[in-house]
Amino acid sequence: MRINLTKKDLVNLIYMQLGFSKQISDNLIEDFFQTITFNLQKEKTLKLSNFGTFFIRKKKSRLGRNPKTKEKKIISERNVVLFKPSREFRNFVNLKDE
Repeated sequence: MRINLTKKDLVNLIYMQLGFSKQISDNLIEDFFQTITFNLQKEKTLKLSNFGTFFIRKKKSRLGRNPKTKEKKIISERNVVLFKPSREFRNFVNLKDE
């Protein structure tokens, strides 16, 4: 089962747990995402301690194929965002419930 966490969910969590107003919580989340986006654009790498590292990698153009029509097409060169989790985060995810 897939559960999506929305920005609104994050705002409500901050509102409930920290007691900030919803407007302040919304501004906090928005500023956090803008900071991540800006630093990733500028530096091409962003490390969040005990969480992981986001980085941008350039993919070369390549020949692709539409699986339905079998039509071959050139896929253009582009940047992709990758994420490598930290050791602490991986260990947390792999904890066994005892």
